[in-house]
Amino acid sequence: MAVSGQQRRPVVVLYERIADAIHEGTYPPGSTLPSEPRLAAELGVSRPALREALLLLQEDGLLTVRRGVGRTVNDRPPRRGYEHIQPLEELLSAGSPLRVRPLLRAVEEPTDFTTQHLLAPARAELRFWESLLVGEGTAAALSQEWAAAEEVLDRTHPAFVEALRAHPAPAQAATSMLAVLSTASRGVGLTAHSGVTATLLGQRRGEQLGRPADTPAVLVTQVVRVGQTPILAAKHMLPTGAPAMPVLQSN
Repeated sequence: MAVSGQQRRPVVVLYERIADAIHEGTYPPGSTLPSEPRLAAELGVSRPALREALLLLQEDGLLTVRRGVGRTVNDRPPRRGYEHIQPLEELLSAGSPLRVRPLLRAVEEPTDFTTQHLLAPARAELRFWESLLVGEGTAAALSQEWAAAEEVLDRTHPAFVEALRAHPAPAQAATSMLAVLSTASRGVGLTAHSGVTATLLGQRRGEQLGRPADTPAVLVTQVVRVGQTPILAAKHMLPTGAPAMPVLQSN
C-alpha cells in the first residue's frame, strides 16, 4: 500500500510541522508558543486549522495550556490512566447498544503520537481507522485507531494483520480495529495501558460529533501490546453526555 500526500490529512501535516519545531529546539521544553495570530502568520495557515493542530499536540502531551501564560512545551506526557482491553463500543454499551459508523479507512505515515506509542519509524505505513460510535441516533464517541506497520504485525501477531487485510470495504466495516484485534487474538496474550485527560472537542471533531467546538470532552488514549511490542494505538473522544465508562486511576 502506498501513501500519497493526498491521503494525509492537512491537520496531520500541520501537527508534524509544529512537532518538528519542538523537537528541533525552535520551541524548547518550558518555552511558550507564540500567540495564535502570530503563529498562524508564521506558518501560513488559518487560525481554525492551527487551533485543531494545537489541540492534538496538547492531547498527545507535547503542550500544556496555562491560564494567563498560553501554550507551553512539556518535558514529558502525563501518566494518569485506566487499563482495559475491550472495544469501546462494548465498554460503553451497558445502558444501550452502540454501533460503529466508519468515517475513514486509510494509510498514514507516523505522527508524534504513533511514533511515541507504536515506535513507528519514519515513512512507515500505518493503517488508520476513524469511526463514530452511535447510539439511538446520537454520536457518543469518536475513535481513531492505528495498527503497527505490517512487517511488525507479520512478526508479532500474524492473525491480526491477516484479519485487517481480509476486512471488508469501509461501507461494510461496521466494527472497530480493537474489535478485530480481540477476535483475532484467541490464544494470544495481550496487555494494554491507557490514559485519560480532559480537553475540548475542537472544530473538526465537533462537526463529526454534532457538538459545538468548545464542548468539554474526555480523551482516552490506549496502546495494546503483544509482549513488549505495541501493535495498536488509539484515541477515543467522549463529549459531555457520553455513556459512563469504568475507570481505574493509578499513579
